[in-house]
Amino acid sequence: MPPGEMREAEWRERQRAHADRVRPWIAPRLERRRRGARHPVDDFLFDYYSFRPAQLARWHPGAGTLLTGDVAEWDSVRGYAVDHEGARVRADAIDHATIGSVANLLRRTAERPEALGCFGRHEWAMVYRQGQDQVRHASWPLRLPPDSIAQVVESSPLRCTHFDAFRFYAPDAIPLNIVHPTRATQAEHEQPGCLHAAMDLYKWAYRCYPVVGADLTADLFALARDIREVDMRAAPYDLSSLGYSPIPIETPEGRAEFVEYQREFARRGQEQRRRLLSALEVAVALPAVTA
Repeated sequence: MPPGEMREAEWRERQRAHADRVRPWIAPRLERRRRGARHPVDDFLFDYYSFRPAQLARWHPGAGTLLTGDVAEWDSVRGYAVDHEGARVRADAIDHATIGSVANLLRRTAERPEALGCFGRHEWAMVYRQGQDQVRHASWPLRLPPDSIAQVVESSPLRCTHFDAFRFYAPDAIPLNIVHPTRATQAEHEQPGCLHAAMDLYKWAYRCYPVVGADLTADLFALARDIREVDMRAAPYDLSSLGYSPIPIETPEGRAEFVEYQREFARRGQEQRRRLLSALEVAVALPAVTA
């Protein structure tokens, strides 16, 4: 079989395996939506991240793979084309500008040393000196009174390097952060110890659709899901009724526990960042379409 070719028996098995894998992630979301219910941990992966459940559920191989056999169904899959050889990613569906921008951010992030001193206080900064009706997850109680939350925020300078966390800070917390990341300076601040930088690998994968295949995209969703749980366990919300025990970063023991999670997510994030870069490099090597 030529390099890059995937026969029908294999890609149909991949489709089935992918459906089985993502169903436990997607089904509860769809059920909550039918009931009008909310989940402060899992819904983030579908609300903040804009890849719809139906998109996550569809298996596809990504750029550089030719699917053979009865490929007629692929003619209706966005970003794919069918010809006499089989089905593959259309050359004109490859956004080289986006791929180049994402690859640059990933490389620069990977090259920096990990910083582990934030202790996940971004969620605390988001509720800093805010009333219960002002916080993002207003339906869920806070573990500590407002003055105690303020003490945690003010205990040392805030060290958030991630723009998409920093931009949700409460107004009074913004001056307490040692850097003020912006969208324009994102590549200058992202670093591998940041939980959100690792979570966002999922976002960069689906933004580069159809270049990045569904298997890697699902791996990155799984990583983001693991991180989101720890992120919210370290937050000031009381989510014990959902089965989430807090990581009390207001204590030395809690901060040490958080850093251990942070180290492991940094390691996993770097591994997946390299995989994502490799997938983008395959696409870069393919010819661009000119008008």
